[in-house]
Amino acid sequence: MNYKLIARLLSMIMLILTLAFGVCLAVSIWMDSGPSALIAREAFMASIATSLASALLLFWVGRNASFKFFRKEALAVIGLSWILASVIGAIPYIILTPHIGSSGAIFESASGITTTGASVLSDLESLPKSLLFWRALSQWIGGMGVVVFFVAILGFLGADAKILYANEASGSVADFEESRVQKTVLQLIYLYLGLSALCTLAYWIVGMGWFDATCHMFTTVSTAGFSTRTESMAAFDNPLIEWVCILFMLIAGVSFFLQLRIINGNAAYLKRNTEFYIYFGLFLIASAVVSINLILEGEFESWPHAIRAATFNVTSILTTTGYATEDFAAWSILPQSILICLMVIGGCSGSTSGGIKVFRTALALKMAAIAIERSFRTRIIRPIRINDRIVHDSTAHETMTFLVMNGMLFFAGVIILSSFEPALQVESSLSAVTSCMFNIGPGFFKVGPTETYAFFQPWSKLLLSLLMIMGRLELYAVLVLFSPTLWKRFR
Repeated sequence: MNYKLIARLLSMIMLILTLAFGVCLAVSIWMDSGPSALIAREAFMASIATSLASALLLFWVGRNASFKFFRKEALAVIGLSWILASVIGAIPYIILTPHIGSSGAIFESASGITTTGASVLSDLESLPKSLLFWRALSQWIGGMGVVVFFVAILGFLGADAKILYANEASGSVADFEESRVQKTVLQLIYLYLGLSALCTLAYWIVGMGWFDATCHMFTTVSTAGFSTRTESMAAFDNPLIEWVCILFMLIAGVSFFLQLRIINGNAAYLKRNTEFYIYFGLFLIASAVVSINLILEGEFESWPHAIRAATFNVTSILTTTGYATEDFAAWSILPQSILICLMVIGGCSGSTSGGIKVFRTALALKMAAIAIERSFRTRIIRPIRINDRIVHDSTAHETMTFLVMNGMLFFAGVIILSSFEPALQVESSLSAVTSCMFNIGPGFFKVGPTETYAFFQPWSKLLLSLLMIMGRLELYAVLVLFSPTLWKRFR
């Protein structure tokens, strides 16, 4: 294990956080007022000092690092970076919201970095604007992954950037290998920045102020869901804002590699992209069914309102953004069941969305269909094709392993959470684990869209924080940290 190189790479994470805290300090100087302004500035100065000192210490430890970089180091860097970022990112919450405790601060920070959107905070309007800005900015940073933002410069360190990115990206990296690593990652960052600029401008045009537009842009393109308002998007009571949000949530839930191909003039690839069509089909069908259900049940005064409410909340859940305009936990069983299914599926691979991803869902269903056919036609050999490519047996095996591991982790999480929260109803426990593990945020019952996670015990909050990180990193990068063989000298 190349410990020095790991330390050097982790120092970059700390440097990114230092710069982010610096921006928040500037926002505090510019926008905070009243008794909390001084405390907010002190909080971000303390955050800057801590993250910068950590960066310098880690860089000093790794100053003579060898540039040999293998899969072990990649997994270690990824797992440690997200955990470290969640802990350091909790400093502003510890200082500015002491009532939530250190476990609540870590929960809020992990929820931001992992783009989950679950919160222990209420009455957001009373918080300093700089803290609201940090909540949103942390999600924007986490949207493409802390690792992606620094992987573009790994070439200058002599490290194998492709190994690091391949473990960070959701899904296949076959498309990624068509060009040099640094060039492609820079294109991804440019796309992310461009989408962010367009989203900010669109929000401003339809009626948001610049501060709200910027903060909601951060949490829309990252499919994250933190808002500057306690009532989330419902607080604006503006249909145009909701439709703009729907559009950009849908875009952010699409593979960024697919978007790059289209921008680079390869629109024909879209025609054979199975995942995109399934994703868009899920959106249309779910929106239509929920809309019809809400109209028939008379949940809303007019059918345009019902359609907008259904479409918004279906999009928010499918992309795992977590915004809410209605208390969907109070809807009837059919729309709730649809939303639960969408929570688990999530968006496309290579996007900022959580969930098990549309790609894996489609692959698992095709494998199941072939298994059923083979039960009575034992000699049949039928290749599985997704995105007009034959799926190799190794990919199919990895997918099934991943799904089984997710299932085991889910049930383990529910059992452990239930032991920490013996008075909690099983429905709420199931919903909390689902929402955190698949990076959604709001759930049902006691963790519904109008509720917070503040009532959980400290150990429960730390458990849910770990589930957020594991869900964001797709398990392996965190699980291997607890494997003794990872830290041995041999590779």
